[in-house]
Formats: sequence, structure tokens, C-alpha cells
Amino acid sequence: MKDTEHQAPEPSYAEEYSEDSLWKKVAAFAVRAGREIIEKVLVLYYCFQDPDTPAWAKTIIVAALGYFIAPMDAIPDLMPGVGFSDDLGALAAALAAVAMHLKPEHRQQAKEMLKTWFGDDNGASPERRQPAQGEKETA
Repeated sequence: MKDTEHQAPEPSYAEEYSEDSLWKKVAAFAVRAGREIIEKVLVLYYCFQDPDTPAWAKTIIVAALGYFIAPMDAIPDLMPGVGFSDDLGALAAALAAVAMHLKPEHRQQAKEMLKTWFGDDNGASPERRQPAQGEKETA
């Protein structure tokens, strides 16, 4: 028998992804995760929704978003100060991997959605709404 036959299978974070679970995670942890992480999540989400994004890039995006959503990952999200550092790494790696397919409109859509969670850069208070499932534009 090979040693690999007794090893636990690697988790497939892509299986954790669904739009509903993504928005629930963002709603529950937006403030704790912070603007930087949520911005990366949203940019990846809007890139994923774009029909021009190739399947290989969507696979990477789904895996990264699934990792963000997963309740159990390398560093538990509830750990103060460091809980989302592994998520940030996974999201940054995914952004780097699909960078050639990121469009200015993905970043703009993310920026608009960030306003609903964190307010704008001028200190206006956020709307705190959860986007409708499948929502692509916030204007």
C-alpha cells in the first residue's frame, strides 16, 4: 500500500463557493476583515462574473473565494489581528494569477460596492445593504 492511500484528501475550496455563501461571509465579516480584503473579494467576484474571463481564471477565482468563505482554513478568521491574513494571501495570489483579465470596470464595480459597506472616502456613512444575488452593478 502506498502512503498516499492513508492521507486525508486535500480540501477543495472551490466547493465552498456560492454567491449566497459569499455575500453572507462578507456581511458577517466585512468590518472585521477590513476594506482591503473585501475590495479584493469584490474585484475577484466581478472578474468571475465577466463573460470575457476564461474558464481557467474563473477556476482560480472560485478557489480563492471558496477559501475566503470556508469556515476552517489555515488561520481561523476569529483570531484577533491575524485571522484574515491567510485569506489576504490567497486573494492576493489569485489577483496576481488572473491580473491580465482584470478590467477597470471590475475595480470600479468593487469600489462602488465598498461604499455600501464602508462609506466613501469622504466619510459618508455606508448604506450597509447586502447586494441581491447575481447583482453586477451598483450604480
